[in-house]
Amino acid sequence: MKYKTFTILFLIGFFVSMAQEDFTTQLYDSFEDYREASLNKRRIKHRDIMPLIDSLTSDTRFTIQKVGESIEGRDIKLISIGEGDINIFLWSQMHGDEPTATLASFDIFNFLMADEFQAEKDTILSKLKLHFIPMLNPDGAEVYKRRNALDIDLNRDALRLQAPESRILKRIRDSLDADYGFNLHDQSRYYNAERTNKPATISYLATAYNYEKEINETRANAMKVIVYMNNIIQKYAPGQVGRYSDDFEPRAFGDNISKWGTSLILIESGGFVGEREKHEIRKLNYVSILSALYTIANGSFKDIPIEAYEEIPRNDRKLFDLKLEKVTHKLLGNDYLLDIGIYRQEIDLAGHDDFYYKSVIVDQGDLSTFYGYETFEGEGYTIIPPKLYDKPLKADIKPREVLELLKRGYAYSRMLATKSSDAGMHNELPYHILGANRPFPEFKVETGKNPTFFLEKEGVITHAVINGFLVDLSKPLEGQNFGNALIYR
Repeated sequence: MKYKTFTILFLIGFFVSMAQEDFTTQLYDSFEDYREASLNKRRIKHRDIMPLIDSLTSDTRFTIQKVGESIEGRDIKLISIGEGDINIFLWSQMHGDEPTATLASFDIFNFLMADEFQAEKDTILSKLKLHFIPMLNPDGAEVYKRRNALDIDLNRDALRLQAPESRILKRIRDSLDADYGFNLHDQSRYYNAERTNKPATISYLATAYNYEKEINETRANAMKVIVYMNNIIQKYAPGQVGRYSDDFEPRAFGDNISKWGTSLILIESGGFVGEREKHEIRKLNYVSILSALYTIANGSFKDIPIEAYEEIPRNDRKLFDLKLEKVTHKLLGNDYLLDIGIYRQEIDLAGHDDFYYKSVIVDQGDLSTFYGYETFEGEGYTIIPPKLYDKPLKADIKPREVLELLKRGYAYSRMLATKSSDAGMHNELPYHILGANRPFPEFKVETGKNPTFFLEKEGVITHAVINGFLVDLSKPLEGQNFGNALIYR
């Protein structure tokens, strides 16, 4: 009799697991049907999402409440849906420059309003009540910066509650007495899964509630759900999941919300090879959050061993945008072998709607324990200083003409009229522009400097590094992965 009971339970568990895996696959494959097309870039603002929130009122299942205002007077809305007894609280963009999950939230709303997946949605909405604050820090989002208008980090304001946005978050958590919380963030693209060259595309944390990092049932449930989500992400971004440090931070909301009795799941969206706008990571948020809601609703996560949480690799920070390995640098008559690590920093344009790149050398020397999104094997290549082509160039110079100048070692020119889209801060072709009175910069290969130089092999210049982008001079410029050069006024 016991054997038969075990067999029946095993088969039930097996079919539930298969049904959930099928649901996840269908979510991933059908994502474009629910993607909110009006949110097509990272730098979104409060005015971009308000019409979308208002449109949800057409579906009577949604309840929209204004729960307060930011320091600068922007409305903060709470969006609720579901009839279940388990309260789930999800909030995004408490840091204004971390919008990936905000975008995914509106994809989730579209999914919940659609006609498909009725069985799965019935399970979710009958067992759970979902509560979203999609943009907690609209003032920070307006200028695409981490902090709010008081210039404080909302995630370090859980004790003093000085900011109105912080007080809103605390009040809503308490009023719901939320069973589960999803604290949704973005992290630096330079994090990698520990001891691998893979970016930490998604990182998770079941926050500690004390310095001892003890595990009670509340925290254990968060760990189990995270293991479930990790297994999903591994299907689409294998090896690209990290585990955030669980050192207790007494000022942080995540740690305190866990302490107050909510199973807190922190999700950090990092980097992904080949894209900067995080479209694929947005999709992974959408798939994994909906799948997590489904497993919470049907309770299938409860049998997951918490030991599997510790098997997720830790977050590390050893990625560069470009890593040059073992290039030769001549200094004071001697040859030195260097690895060079480069970040392509984003500089916001006016209005904070877009950006250009201003790259910097962040480390050099032996970087053998570091990795690059792009890596160049530089053994046998020598760094050559750039030259100034000290004649005015045509504003409509062609890429093939620029390529010929690069092959001769010219990386700078004098040119006042440009095609730049930013009124003179960056140039779309791979050469820098100096203003008429701007001195030619002293060349140094050192940290803090803009990486602009050439690579020579056997007496021939083969590659250019312009503003931290590697240009292969044996190929046409069109189609190469180049961001922009700079204009120095």
